[in-house]
Amino acid sequence: MMLEHVLVLSAYLFSIGIYGLVTSRNLVRALMCLELILNAVNLNFGNIFSIFIIAIAAAEATIGLAIVSSIYRNRKSTRINQSNLLNK
Repeated sequence: MMLEHVLVLSAYLFSIGIYGLVTSRNLVRALMCLELILNAVNLNFGNIFSIFIIAIAAAEATIGLAIVSSIYRNRKSTRINQSNLLNK
């Protein structure tokens, strides 16, 4: 694949991820869009940095899903605007 094609694909994935992150109301969808952004960055960096990004993405997904499941257990909702746990 040519470099221009990879960069265009990466920019497209990054913009979809940013759009989804900004407009999403669901925490799980926001985490999926964040993973999409990390994968777009992963395409740009190459092989060496990809290992670090994959490790960070795995840790972020694990911690993020644990937090989401804890919020769901307490609030019975995964909507972002209803999770006001830090306001108290």
